[in-house]
Amino acid sequence: MYGWIWRHLPGNTLVRSVLSLILALGVVYLLFQYVFPWAEPLLPFNNVTVDDAQGGISR
Repeated sequence: MYGWIWRHLPGNTLVRSVLSLILALGVVYLLFQYVFPWAEPLLPFNNVTVDDAQGGISR
């Protein structure tokens, strides 16, 4: 897949490297702005229950 993308980018190696970096940053941006916020309510990481079973100091 990465080879296919590399072969289809225009320019020499320097231009392809810059374009690859821009594409990677674009994918990361899209993930953090749209995909992760959409998926966060579907993940069980916020359902945390803390039980003070040992009788520690309560605040």
